[in-house]
Amino acid sequence: MWKKLFNRPQSNLRNTINTNHINKDAMPKHIAIIMDGNGRWAKKQGLPRTFGHQAGAETLRTIVKLCSQLGVQVLTAYAFSTENWKRPDEEVNFLMRLLSDYLDNEIDELNENQVRIRFIGNVSELADQLQQKIIHAQTVTNDNSGLILNLAVNYGGRLEITKAVQQISDKVRCGEIDSSVITEEIISQHLYTTGLPDPDILIRPGGDYRISNFLLWQLAYTELWFTDICWPDFKAEHLMQAIQNYQQRDRRFGGLKHTK
Repeated sequence: MWKKLFNRPQSNLRNTINTNHINKDAMPKHIAIIMDGNGRWAKKQGLPRTFGHQAGAETLRTIVKLCSQLGVQVLTAYAFSTENWKRPDEEVNFLMRLLSDYLDNEIDELNENQVRIRFIGNVSELADQLQQKIIHAQTVTNDNSGLILNLAVNYGGRLEITKAVQQISDKVRCGEIDSSVITEEIISQHLYTTGLPDPDILIRPGGDYRISNFLLWQLAYTELWFTDICWPDFKAEHLMQAIQNYQQRDRRFGGLKHTK
């Protein structure tokens, strides 16, 4: 499926979509997306859930293209949570194959367009072959200067914070750091997203109004944007709408708005 989506005439991702009505000086640096509603979309079409995931893969391609064009620094997409293992084996296996095919077939085009791929989550629990493909994708694109595509796979926000606490505790026990100097910055440095800005906006399609254990630490002051549109029906115009809405908000980060 991914090969079909990306098997098009090669062109620069930045030359395809009209973005004149977006304020380029107020772009979010980091967009996070919970790609929700694939199964519900498929059910409405009378199709198996796997068809929804295939359609969702095409949507992700569109959004990656647009974010690259707009100059967004980071796009973090919630692909597979630590709770998704509870789904039927057939669906889980399909999702893993979809990711594997993506890494096999699409790395070259992403690399040519300067997209840097990163994975966040406990990927050590994935199949060995898939882990090797993840390592290869991150290595090949590591020096790229464009969009950072963060794929959250086997990711859980509580697990991420727990692991950070364990790592910091080990350093305290070894005398590497003192507990009295632990700051928010130190905690952030031990999260999967170390070195990246926190999301400016979280987008969740699919009609649910929760963050589902996603980036719990990082979303402290993130703007939230929800829509009933299922992820496979989420188009470039919806991302533009979310960005325009974000640009109209007054972000105070707990302080007061500055007035002249």
